[in-house]
Amino acid sequence: MLQTVWVSSAGSWALRGSDCHWDGRQSTWACGFLRATIQRPGLRHDPKGSGRARMLRKIQICLCFCFVSGILYEISLLSGCCFSYLPVPKHLLTPEQVLSLGRSIIFLETSERLEPPPLVSCSVESAARIYQDRPIILFMKGLTNHTALGTSSSYAAFSLLSSIKNVFIFPLQMETIFQDTPLLPWYNQVVPEQEKNWVHVSSDASRLALIWKYGGIYMDTDVISIRPIPEESFLAAQKSQFSSNGIFGFPAHHKFIWDCMENFVLKYNGNIWGNQGPFLMTRMLKAICNLTDFRGTEDHSCQNISFLNPQRFYPIPYPAWRRYYKVWDPSPTFNHSYALHLWNFMNHNRKAVVAGSNTLAEQLYQAYCPTTYQDLIQNAQLRPFTRSGDAA
Repeated sequence: MLQTVWVSSAGSWALRGSDCHWDGRQSTWACGFLRATIQRPGLRHDPKGSGRARMLRKIQICLCFCFVSGILYEISLLSGCCFSYLPVPKHLLTPEQVLSLGRSIIFLETSERLEPPPLVSCSVESAARIYQDRPIILFMKGLTNHTALGTSSSYAAFSLLSSIKNVFIFPLQMETIFQDTPLLPWYNQVVPEQEKNWVHVSSDASRLALIWKYGGIYMDTDVISIRPIPEESFLAAQKSQFSSNGIFGFPAHHKFIWDCMENFVLKYNGNIWGNQGPFLMTRMLKAICNLTDFRGTEDHSCQNISFLNPQRFYPIPYPAWRRYYKVWDPSPTFNHSYALHLWNFMNHNRKAVVAGSNTLAEQLYQAYCPTTYQDLIQNAQLRPFTRSGDAA
């Protein structure tokens, strides 16, 4: 809403809603969301007072500029276009400040590694390109508040992602994330060293807590975004009547996510892979919805939750994951998909993108994460030849 800053005298401030007009006794500046107006009294024909009046006007202008800058900063934090003119460097922002902007796209790295592999980099970069007006946040367990990494890092992927204006990389501090959720007592009792699937279980828990607290979309780090998801409250069907937890989105404090956290603790069994992940989402969805098989490319809806067709994220099902690393003729268009899950859990990093191979995965990298493709695929393959040539 356009407002007027009214300065009637030095040190006197008030806000009013009317627009400014020029009457020869006031000066107006248009400043984006807000118009700043300084009113000054008519000058008397006093030679001694003219210098004092000019000085007063300068002081008023300075005060007005400072005030307007503060208002614009507050507005920018509440708006979706903050990345265009945030007045402070993004590395000084805290996770709470960025998450509070809302509508975040959240990725998690629950291992201790500090160098994101190319697929992780591609996932984050593609999201940053598709959702340019939203914060893209990568939480990394291996980071601490004292880890000195940034755009000049020797880790190529870390440096690449840090340079993207709407990408934020933060330490993953689980105890802080689980505060004020049903997951905190469980976390305080569990012994990670004795957990068979701790990397996956801790990720399953963290994504629930983050989405419940702040809202937004969670994505696995092997999901390549290709177009915006139009839904706010959604789960992704991996197949008919079975939900994944590799990508989902909800507004903050949604009851379904709270219920999932309670069931996470109540039915906890860390020895069963997926019990706190896709099986949790599926059993909770079945408790409130009568799930039926998908036909064609239709989506289902229940209790204001969209259950999205497998074509949206899983057009290539997990038994056929190797097809991403094969050459297609012709190449698929994925016209019904919002993102593609590359099933890295099945791959175990055995198959990689190779420059010049013309595989489907290489084509996806070139189209949706071109910087990752150039820096981490093409350049990485050229470096050994460059070094050997220099040595010769």
